Amino acid sequence: MGGRYCRSRTSATDDTLFRGGSGYLAVGGAQGHIRPPRSPNVPLFPVFSPTQIMHRPSKPSAPRDTFHVDWPLFGELSRALALKVSRSFDPEVVVGIATAGVVPAAVVAAMLDRPFRSMIVSRRYRAESIRDTPAVFGEAPAEVRGARVLLVDETCGSGETLRLAVAAILNAGASDIRTAVSIRTGDYEPDFSALETPSDVVLPWDREVIQNGKLVMNPKYD
Repeated sequence: MGGRYCRSRTSATDDTLFRGGSGYLAVGGAQGHIRPPRSPNVPLFPVFSPTQIMHRPSKPSAPRDTFHVDWPLFGELSRALALKVSRSFDPEVVVGIATAGVVPAAVVAAMLDRPFRSMIVSRRYRAESIRDTPAVFGEAPAEVRGARVLLVDETCGSGETLRLAVAAILNAGASDIRTAVSIRTGDYEPDFSALETPSDVVLPWDREVIQNGKLVMNPKYD
C-alpha cells in the first residue's frame, strides 16, 4: 500500500520586500504544511515512492530575464528565511540539500540553534552530463526519525528536487516536515521562501569561480 502526504494551509503575512529581477517582491503569503497522515488505517511512517509525488514535466516556457544574486543579498535572504520559519515552525533538525542548499540551511540551523544535517539530491552528482530529473544519493539523515524536520534548498522551480527529498525523509520516519527555499522561481510552493521571482537566478558561487587561485567571472556570464 502506497503512502501519501497532505498539505494544510494557514495564512501568514510578512511586510519584508526584496527586489527580485523584474520588481520588488513581497516576502510572505500562504504557508503550507506537509506531514504524514494520522489515519488509523495508514502506517505512522508510510513508504513513499518518488513517482507518487513528482510532477510530470512542464511544457517549455518562453525565455526569462536573469536575476543576479550577490553575496550580501544572499546573506540577507538566508536571515529572512530563518526569521520566517521561527514564527510558525520549530524544527528539531534542519536538513540542507547538497550542494548549494546547505549554504542557506546552515545559516538557518545556526540562527535557530538546531542540529544541521545534509543529503544529496542532484542532477549533476556522479554524472557526465546533467540529468533530466534529479536523483537521491545515499539515505536521509538518521536524526530525522520521529523528528520535526525543516528541509532547505537554495532555489526551487518545478519542485522535483524537494519532492524527492521529502519522500526520502518521510520514508526515514520524520514526524513532520516542512520545506524552505531562499528563492522560489516556479510553480512549486514551498512552505517558506524568502524571495519569489519569475527570472532565472544566477547565484554568487555560480557567477564567480576560482581559477589559478583568483576569483574570476564565470565565462558563462561574462
